[in-house]
Amino acid sequence: MTTLVARPVAHRGSAQARHQLVATAHMRLMMMMLLFAAAVLLVLGRLAMLAAFSGSEAEARAAALAARGDIVDRNGAPLARTIDAWTIAVHPKKLIGDPMEIAARLAALMPDRGDQAWFYRQLTKDVSFTYLQRRASPALVEQVNALGEPALVFARETQRLYPQGTMAAHALGFLSTDGHGMSGMERVLDERLANPATAGRPVALSLDTRVQAALESELGRAMATFSARGAGGIVLDVDTGEVIAMVSLPTFNPNRVGMAGSEELRNITTQSVFELGSTFKPITVATAMENGVVTSFQRRFDATHPLQVGRFTIHDERGDPKRWLNMAETLIYSSNVATARIADEVGPERMQAMFRKFGFDTKPDIELREKGRPLWPGYWARTTTMTTAYGHGIAVTPLHLASAYAALVNGGIWRPATLLKVEPGQAPAGRRVISEGTSARMRQMLRLIVQRGTGRKGDAPGYRVGGKTGTAEAAVAGGYDRSRNVATFAAAFPMDQPRYVVLAMLDSPLGTKETFGWKTAAWNAAPVVGRTISRVGAMLGVVPDENRDIDVSDIVPTLWQDPSAKPANDN
Repeated sequence: MTTLVARPVAHRGSAQARHQLVATAHMRLMMMMLLFAAAVLLVLGRLAMLAAFSGSEAEARAAALAARGDIVDRNGAPLARTIDAWTIAVHPKKLIGDPMEIAARLAALMPDRGDQAWFYRQLTKDVSFTYLQRRASPALVEQVNALGEPALVFARETQRLYPQGTMAAHALGFLSTDGHGMSGMERVLDERLANPATAGRPVALSLDTRVQAALESELGRAMATFSARGAGGIVLDVDTGEVIAMVSLPTFNPNRVGMAGSEELRNITTQSVFELGSTFKPITVATAMENGVVTSFQRRFDATHPLQVGRFTIHDERGDPKRWLNMAETLIYSSNVATARIADEVGPERMQAMFRKFGFDTKPDIELREKGRPLWPGYWARTTTMTTAYGHGIAVTPLHLASAYAALVNGGIWRPATLLKVEPGQAPAGRRVISEGTSARMRQMLRLIVQRGTGRKGDAPGYRVGGKTGTAEAAVAGGYDRSRNVATFAAAFPMDQPRYVVLAMLDSPLGTKETFGWKTAAWNAAPVVGRTISRVGAMLGVVPDENRDIDVSDIVPTLWQDPSAKPANDN
């Protein structure tokens, strides 16, 4: 009998092998899944990190700009503010509709941005993304969105807006791409405007937008009329140093600062230095009076012929009277010869000392960082003393001159200029540069210059304007360009009780038919000041009165005496 025996050992061995194969496959699968998951996590982590960093950077920038405080003028009119705005952009490569048709519809909605051809170029650019409009209104965004083109996209962003456009651009300045002040008062006030603790309170500047607009208008008109390269102007409070208006032309739009060049960005009034010519003569006369060199209007100086000093000859303009002149006549006729003789007696030490008192040896004193350093003579020879007395051989900014004229007429106190509003009773003490008596005499003589001298076209009926013209050849490397000049009129009003200095300057003006070819300050800069004062005087609280004026009765009898008589050299 045969007995059949099962072989379970072989069966069990086969099952174990299958289990091992399955386990190995599972292990390999798990390893592959883990490796894949790690790779995915690595990519996702990197993307998250990039998004977090870029997001936080963008958020930080937006937050910083959103918190930035407003800037207003002295009356509360907005000059700079932060707004929530929309941008309209397009992905040209994703455009679905007909670009010509869409361009036509966009041009109809945004005619200020461009015509149909301009929009067509933007829609067909070989780029993935381009802006069509920044600072768009919600209504415009809604209208563009209604076109139904998926490639047109919209985003909200925080932006700095200068609602007055180009007005006072150099005083205000602009921001960098990261939201920090790059120039002007935006730069000066950067920390204060960006600080959340103070950003909620607007900063009031000393500027008055009404006065600023008038001065910009008059200077722009003169610059165009006389084809000048540039122009600058200032209105300054003589008692506080507040800058009521500051103009520099050509100008720029801080809303679109990327379109401006270096000439537009340069602030002529505080950065550019010029030889300002005969506007220095009143300072020379004040120096002579202050130092006791001349104490009487009976004292006269020989202007009968040119003055020869070594190899240099100082002469007056053609047509000027060849006669002996007292101090008032020296300014009325704007005599270089008589002024040089006065300065020669004052001497280099005292002339330099007075110029230093007025700050002519340092950058202009104002908050702005954009300031030019004066060109101060390295050696004060006798001729240097004489020529600087009538504004040649020394170069300063228009703001230097405006601050000096404020001291000449306000009783003799020089104060730093400021672009911040000064509250009543908070004006800086300043420093005395001339006596009250000398200042009173300067007011009389400056008024006579406008009444009877080169400043006649700078008068404004009822406002008792006093001032001095100055025309100097433009300084260039190695000498002077005789075809170009700098024309300036520095004035103050009302001279019986001065409140404001008004200065206008034109760089390289040309003569016109109306000026009979003349390109001097009496014909171009002076009228700018006269028209400006007529427009803004009442706004500034000065009531015009043609029956009121400063008393010059004690000076007038000394004028235009017998020119053939040679007066004694007494004081």
